[in-house]
Amino acid sequence: MAQLAKLYDGRTITRLEELAQREAVSANFLVQILNDLRRAGVIESRRGKAGGYLLARPPEAISLKEIVDAVEPSLLSITTHSEGESGNAVRQIWKTISEHTQAQLESIDLKQLTERGNEPMYYI
Repeated sequence: MAQLAKLYDGRTITRLEELAQREAVSANFLVQILNDLRRAGVIESRRGKAGGYLLARPPEAISLKEIVDAVEPSLLSITTHSEGESGNAVRQIWKTISEHTQAQLESIDLKQLTERGNEPMYYI
């Protein structure tokens, strides 16, 4: 998603192989993730020789929460049990942590993500 955001102009299509190479992941693994993102409506795909992927919306209109929900929907769910003496307290803490994490992911958009890390690196 970061690569698609960096290249975003609303029409440029990026090939799967290029994305895989830029992010050092296998194309087979990446295509599974891209299919989840496509089903969630955050990217579009084009078939054919000149096919590939592009963002469905501008980077500033896609939150990190949308991305997480698309590729790992159970990540932010609360699965702790409330049985036992400590169960309810543990569940409440995990609920608070989950809500805080979701709010943080919602507050960061894909454009912000791509702008981070672009600061110059100074070596001493």
